Amino acid sequence: MPSSLNPLEQIARRWQPSARFVERAALVAVVMTVVIVVTGGAVRLTQSGLGCPTWPTCTEDSLTPTREMGINGAIEFGNRMLTYVLCAVVGVLIIAARARTPMRRSLTRLGWAQFWIVMGNAVVGGITVLTGLNPYIVSSHFLLATALLVVTVVTWQRAREGDAEPRDLVARPIRQLTWLLVGATGVLILIGTVVSGAGPHAGDARKVHRIPLDWQEITQLHVDFVYIVLGLSAALWFTLRAVKAPAALRRPVIEFLVVLLLQGVIGYVQYFTHLPEVVVGVHMFGSCLVLIAVQRVLLSQRERAELPAPVAAPAPAQPVAEAAGSSR
Repeated sequence: MPSSLNPLEQIARRWQPSARFVERAALVAVVMTVVIVVTGGAVRLTQSGLGCPTWPTCTEDSLTPTREMGINGAIEFGNRMLTYVLCAVVGVLIIAARARTPMRRSLTRLGWAQFWIVMGNAVVGGITVLTGLNPYIVSSHFLLATALLVVTVVTWQRAREGDAEPRDLVARPIRQLTWLLVGATGVLILIGTVVSGAGPHAGDARKVHRIPLDWQEITQLHVDFVYIVLGLSAALWFTLRAVKAPAALRRPVIEFLVVLLLQGVIGYVQYFTHLPEVVVGVHMFGSCLVLIAVQRVLLSQRERAELPAPVAAPAPAQPVAEAAGSSR
């Protein structure tokens, strides 16, 4: 009976989204995740981290910021509201992936993974406010957003390919070198998070506890890892060229190198100009692009074909005697 179906099944019976629609929904989730990261950085850089001093409401007596809270309250509350927009985008993705025939469980699972990361990060964001911008919680907040970006990019890729088992397009040593590049990039982003937690942009004009490390020394370690990642990406490109890999495999490595070099230039500019807020914000946006670019390098090295359509079983042969009797 239709009444016994859950809401997603009922939607699936009435709506058949195209593969293109699902792919675009996945891409919008990637874009919205980047927006959340950048606007979250704007909250910290404009000293609006405690613009709404409590959570889940903005004040003890008001769900929204009051006039007295000024621009800082509006900025912090606006970032909270963007979480609902992101939830709506993820919800559309889940519904579209579930409604499409044949249903792709890989996409619905990735969509639900996005949903739960968003929910978990919303709670961590609330704890960030309630603990007065504890730098370790703030760093966890950013790292969860980074994890969400990883999942959204994977989902976007999966929406553009089939469900067959993945087939590697490169030899195992090249795949291992690529994973080493991905791991080093992850450490690079992690160290950058520590730099933010120890640096001068605490997120509020009042005195806020910082990670008790010399942020300039951590910055030097961050720079060292930039050179390590540059070396690994150059080595990967030369290796792919040496084995005459197709341009489709070499192009993402070039794109990653370009993004990484631009990010390095921005990093040097922000350091020698004493960390102006706008440049730091651009650097945070660049970190998202670096993460997306390195994932594209990894995901370009394998392919998934469409699963073959199931073949209907032939109807059982009718016995001759029965067929003769039925013809009378």
